[in-house]
Amino acid sequence: MMTTGLQPRDFAWVIGNRLATSARIGGQGFQHRRVRRQEEIAWLVDEGFTTVVSLLPGTQNVNSYEAAGLDVCLAPVDLESEPAAIEHAFSTIHEAMSKPGARVLVHRDFVDDTVAGILAGYVVYSGLVDDERLATMAIQSVIGRPLGPGARALIPSVG
Repeated sequence: MMTTGLQPRDFAWVIGNRLATSARIGGQGFQHRRVRRQEEIAWLVDEGFTTVVSLLPGTQNVNSYEAAGLDVCLAPVDLESEPAAIEHAFSTIHEAMSKPGARVLVHRDFVDDTVAGILAGYVVYSGLVDDERLATMAIQSVIGRPLGPGARALIPSVG
C-alpha cells in the first residue's frame, strides 16, 4: 500500500504503531501552511491514526482534524503547568490510547522539552516503564536529544 500525503515534521514513534509525536501539523505561526496541513492530515489518516492530542493552549487545526475523521483531545500544558494540567495530559493520552485500535499522535508547535517530558511521564504514568530514568533514556532515544531539567520535572517519580 502506498501512503498518500506528507509525513509530519519531526515525526517519531514512541510506542510502535500506537503512540507517536510530531511538530504541529502544517507548521506553526508564520510557517504554517494550509496545503502542508492538508497533506500531513492526509498522511495521518492514511497511516490509520485515530486521535490527535494537542498540548497547545489553543484550538489550532481542530476543525481540520475533525473534518478528516480524527478525534481531537486538547490537553494544554507547558513546562510551567500546574500538576493538575500535567495529570490531565497524562490521563488524556491514556484515555485515547485505551480505545481499541487507537493510533495516537501527540504534538505541540515543536517536539520540545514539554512534549518530551509529557511522553516520558506518560510511559511512567501508564505503567509501561517503572523507572523514570529508563523513561528518560527511552524518550531521549525517540527524539534524538537529551531532555532538559524542565522535561525531567514532568516525569512522575516511582517509589
